[in-house]
Amino acid sequence: MKTMLCLIATSLLAAPVAAQDMSTFTTGPVFEDFGPHAYMEQTEPLPADLALRHSFDVADAAEDGRFNRGFESAARFINMHAANGVNTDRIDVAVVVHGRAVQDLLTDEAWAARELDGDANPGGEQLRAMLDAGVRFIVCGQSAAGQGMANDDLIPGAEMALSAMTAHALLQQRGYTVNPF
Repeated sequence: MKTMLCLIATSLLAAPVAAQDMSTFTTGPVFEDFGPHAYMEQTEPLPADLALRHSFDVADAAEDGRFNRGFESAARFINMHAANGVNTDRIDVAVVVHGRAVQDLLTDEAWAARELDGDANPGGEQLRAMLDAGVRFIVCGQSAAGQGMANDDLIPGAEMALSAMTAHALLQQRGYTVNPF
């Protein structure tokens, strides 16, 4: 009986969450077409001199034909803080990319040569906007090597590191916190 109750509880917890109401979400002010966030009255307002150095760990590849969800989270982080008064010059974001997600940083030419879905990287436009805004994309060299990728295959501006572990260690030494989810 305990086993049955545990199985039922586990399946309920694993069930998909109901769709979110996105009607209160907006994009901008940094990325006008992506990075949705919602206004929230805060119990304690953000300090006027707030500086953020934050890194994201992304290993899951984008779903077919979409922008990588982990990259979108980094854009959301920037948009929501900028919309709430944090000076964008005081927001430093790095995205450490490993596993299958490294393919989401391919140039259009490398994307097409690998015969992935479509003729061009579907997230290329958003990636270039994020790079132009100062977001760092740091690729795990071990994942890239495992997938037969070289520096020339990466969208211009993406950086190659020895490994994702090394990139995170260096970022932490430089004061970056790691996104916990």
